[in-house]
Amino acid sequence: MIIVTGGAGFIGSAFVWKLNQEGIEDIVIVDRLGTTDKWRNLVNLRFEDYIYKDDFFNMLCDDTLPFEISAIVHMGACSSTTERDADYLWENNFLYTRTLAEWAIEHHVRFIYASSAATYGDGRQGFSDDHGKIKALKPINMYGYSKQVFDLWVLRRQLENKMAGIKFFNVFGPNEYHKADMTSVIFKAFHQIKETGKVKLFKSYKPEYKDGGQMRDFVYIKDCINVLWWLFKNQDVNGIFNLGTGKARTWNDLIGAVFSAMGIETNIKYIEMPEELRNQYQYFTQAEMNKLRAAGCPAVFSSLEDSVRDYVVNYLQQADPHLGR
Repeated sequence: MIIVTGGAGFIGSAFVWKLNQEGIEDIVIVDRLGTTDKWRNLVNLRFEDYIYKDDFFNMLCDDTLPFEISAIVHMGACSSTTERDADYLWENNFLYTRTLAEWAIEHHVRFIYASSAATYGDGRQGFSDDHGKIKALKPINMYGYSKQVFDLWVLRRQLENKMAGIKFFNVFGPNEYHKADMTSVIFKAFHQIKETGKVKLFKSYKPEYKDGGQMRDFVYIKDCINVLWWLFKNQDVNGIFNLGTGKARTWNDLIGAVFSAMGIETNIKYIEMPEELRNQYQYFTQAEMNKLRAAGCPAVFSSLEDSVRDYVVNYLQQADPHLGR
């Protein structure tokens, strides 16, 4: 069985969709559905079983799993960059991940896990995924730190040659709908435009960036899962890798693409940023992608405009916006 933790979540469910496209259904979803609509991501997918995350953890530790595992794709974590409960993040994002990794290494099972571009903090130290430079990163929120701690654990124990970690940049696309405040700006903008005809963006508080000129490396979910699939197939490729397009674009570019996909003239209103966000706001992110390419990954990334159009036209404007419908 292929274990996909967070398999009902955004990236996890998209990867299950990719596995289904490749004719693979021997999949066990590990997640916590709770009271959200995350379960809707599973409706169109084909898999063998669903196991609650704590039950899976206990079965793994007690060696009572009723099946053999061929790979663990660990996308399960708290992904909220504004989560303030540090103990929860430590337990959920670090300790849980460490236990799965230790089990995978002991049993010689492929282990792919999600890190995050949030580990790069304010970006002053650049966005290099060179292992030596990763050790010096200083995240600016607890979510980023919880991801950084695991990356450091991997590097201290020289385990980067036995697993693949992915530093996701700004991922957007179908199946993110359950994420509430953590949904992409594209998703939020689409609904703002439908309701009000305009989109609100934060003002800039740095003179070198005009309002809406703050920049991010926006990457489409379909491109991300193609990279995950390549890593899944090429189990001799290991290390910690960035996953973005390698080309930063402005929020104005992003919102303009949403308006264009909807066939509506761009209308942006710039608003004040909440005080609590100003000291941890990233004005620029851009993945350095040479390392993944040097490893042989043939990934080709869609343009921002093409990605946004596919998301808006083929998903957000459809009755069932989920992958696999």
